[in-house]
Amino acid sequence: MLQFRPIIINREENKFINVEYIPQIMFLYRRFERFLKDDFAVQENTFLEYFLNLVEELSPYFWVIFSDEEVAGFVYLENFTGDSNCLHGAEVTTCFDKKFWGSFTYYTALTFFNYCFKTLGLKKIKAMIYPENFRVINLLKRCGFEKEGLLKSETIRNGRPQDIEVYSLIK
Repeated sequence: MLQFRPIIINREENKFINVEYIPQIMFLYRRFERFLKDDFAVQENTFLEYFLNLVEELSPYFWVIFSDEEVAGFVYLENFTGDSNCLHGAEVTTCFDKKFWGSFTYYTALTFFNYCFKTLGLKKIKAMIYPENFRVINLLKRCGFEKEGLLKSETIRNGRPQDIEVYSLIK
């Protein structure tokens, strides 16, 4: 059974929810970080510090994805547009363990995007993808995303200029 459980870290209020899944999520992030970050992402002293700060900054919009009781991956939303009264759009990032690639990721994506539109009230979901990440690009297209553009030399990755493709799904 598909489940999304929020991971919440709020050190100021000493609030920690579902943090027991952090090691598994960190492992996935490290495994596929070449698709998830650029040279500017890790500015803290350690990857652990970077990752915990990322989750805390994005809480409550960081979820661990389960298939039955097994961690299948994670998804988070960031770079929101709108305000506290009316969220308009957000950027999605996701990562799955290889054994869940295929129909499970497609079903999960459809379920999550439906949640974003119906429950969170988003009108637009955007994804920023490195052009060589063809698996995610194909998944997004299958879910109805359209390519909005190509950002030439948008960032630096591995010391070189990196293009980013922009895809979006509008309610």
